[in-house]
Amino acid sequence: MQSNIKKTVAYYKKKFHTSNPFEISDCLGIMYQIGNINFEGCYLFLKNHRYIFLNQNLPEHEMKLVMAHELGHAILHRKENCYFIKNKTLLLNSKNEIEANKFAMELLIDDAFLEENKHLTIGQLSRMLGYCENLIALRLKTES
Repeated sequence: MQSNIKKTVAYYKKKFHTSNPFEISDCLGIMYQIGNINFEGCYLFLKNHRYIFLNQNLPEHEMKLVMAHELGHAILHRKENCYFIKNKTLLLNSKNEIEANKFAMELLIDDAFLEENKHLTIGQLSRMLGYCENLIALRLKTES
């Protein structure tokens, strides 16, 4: 599945000329709302429409990550409702969450950047990019 995720992300980046998850969501007609909710984000499929809800209190960098993760659910798991709860979701605890995290990392971390910085450790990349080490490791994991 991971190589398919890489291909899916590449398709949308090329089609819409952006890696910004908000812009891709706009292009796909996936509605999103930022508000006062009790978790980082969620994806809901209601009456044949796709909706993403984001917590208004997230820092900008984290909001983009959660948006990319929820966009992954909207594209990869269209008819399944998913909630992003930081202390659970980032632990890579289910197939769908792993796939959504992989989608987000493929979208937000460019291959060219990784190639330029291939000498850095996962910890160094994590500090540089501001994403936790498990997400960096997931992005670097090669398809089997």
